[in-house]
Amino acid sequence: MHRLFVAIRPPSNIRDALLDLMGGISGARWQDDDQLHLTLRFLGEVDRHQAEDVHAALGSIHHPPFGLAVSGLGVFDKRGVPTTAWAGVAPPEPVHTLHKKVDQAMARVGIEPDRRAFHPHITLARLGRSSGRTDGFLARSGTVSSEVFRVGAFGLYESRLTPDGAVYTKLETYPLA
Repeated sequence: MHRLFVAIRPPSNIRDALLDLMGGISGARWQDDDQLHLTLRFLGEVDRHQAEDVHAALGSIHHPPFGLAVSGLGVFDKRGVPTTAWAGVAPPEPVHTLHKKVDQAMARVGIEPDRRAFHPHITLARLGRSSGRTDGFLARSGTVSSEVFRVGAFGLYESRLTPDGAVYTKLETYPLA
């Protein structure tokens, strides 16, 4: 079985800028450079045959390249308890469109649609009940932005869970054209 997801990987200068933002929340488990991505769709566990179908379906997606920029910081919560610190992206429309195309491609190979609302973001940290306050981190949200970067491809990744956190391996790249 393979634990798969589909994502956009920002260029190194954008990842460096995101790494510089990390801090200010005690007890947070901050992402490292290898973990920084914008998830288009988490697929979960799939067997080898379905993984081949996923690859073929993703290869059939047509979408033009587009520009994207980091824009703002935020925190997701569950019942009022912060769970994830993230960086937003703008404009969100081309990411939403690409997400829908990925969802449609996955439906064609028998993967159920994701029922959660899609909010394009790059996860910066995982937060737990013992994490500190997020006020200082969020206070920077109005000033955080990056230069526009070109999104010319997306990828299929495998996620392997380890005691030290998830390890991601890119399996395939799909150019946008």
